[in-house]
Amino acid sequence: MDVVPTAADEKRFWSKVEKIEGGCWIWTAGKVAGGYGHITFRRDGKQVDQLAHRLAYQLLVGPIPEGLEIDHLCRNRACVNPEHMEAVTSRVNTLRGNTRAAANLAKTHCHRGHELNEANVYRGKNAPNQRICRECNRIKCRKYYRSKKGKK
Repeated sequence: MDVVPTAADEKRFWSKVEKIEGGCWIWTAGKVAGGYGHITFRRDGKQVDQLAHRLAYQLLVGPIPEGLEIDHLCRNRACVNPEHMEAVTSRVNTLRGNTRAAANLAKTHCHRGHELNEANVYRGKNAPNQRICRECNRIKCRKYYRSKKGKK
């Protein structure tokens, strides 16, 4: 949940930011797993946690549109410079990053060297985002068929 900060919260927030001229604004306080800046506020006697980059974006750009998340264009998770951020869908954020999904999408050939194009790829029934090479699948099926045929 994103918090609307008070003036005192904003002052505390900016005291934890080191602005590097022409570059990243580094969050110098606490970080959560993954290296994202993290700040805690008290609201009605309860502790409310918020990611620093989201708060910086809201303070300097405006509300984050529903269904979008903030992508660090500079790839520095501790950066809170809104010029280095863009509100994007989860899919876009994942595919831009250094993730297995992004690496697999970038592949142009399967592990046997067959081209991964629309004519040679199909999607699994239970895994619609998985690209399966038709030629490799044929090879696998032939091998399985031969192993079963030889056992009779």
